[in-house]
Amino acid sequence: MRNFKQITLLVMVGSLLTFTSCSKSDDDGGTAGAAGDGTIAATIEGVAFTSLEIATTATLTSTPTGDWLRIQGNDSDGNTIVLTVNPFDGVGTYNVSDASVFTTAIYTKINVDINNPTNSTSTNWVAPYENSGVVGEIKISEITDTKVVGTFSFTGKNDKGSDTKEITSGSFNTGIQ
Repeated sequence: MRNFKQITLLVMVGSLLTFTSCSKSDDDGGTAGAAGDGTIAATIEGVAFTSLEIATTATLTSTPTGDWLRIQGNDSDGNTIVLTVNPFDGVGTYNVSDASVFTTAIYTKINVDINNPTNSTSTNWVAPYENSGVVGEIKISEITDTKVVGTFSFTGKNDKGSDTKEITSGSFNTGIQ
């Protein structure tokens, strides 16, 4: 009886070690984040951004050279966040880096001139940029035929200047068209 208990204990410990050592790597896509259904949420230089559900979408496109994923959301002021992952290979972490220029992140700020709307302008903060190295990441934690969920952060460079913007605590939870 004592041998049976020892063997059982040994099997249980061995199973526990096997299951914990076979867990997913750090590239499992992380957690879902704080975005509500159908939205993108982020903090931009300390200011909250939340896209409108009606103006938020994701598109998964298959091409002969591979899949790519595009996630976009606009807020009530017309400001936009666009995330593109190419090549896309499902759940995981994708670096925004000048080594992979087809995985991009863009924040667009609309500057409305109320007195003369035709003078309204926009400014884009784009990542990656020349000699940027890794300036962000997009983590896909869940993807189905109908939705994609994940988190992101990046530092974008002004496409008309040299200043940068930090986009942090980003998350998305949106339908796929």
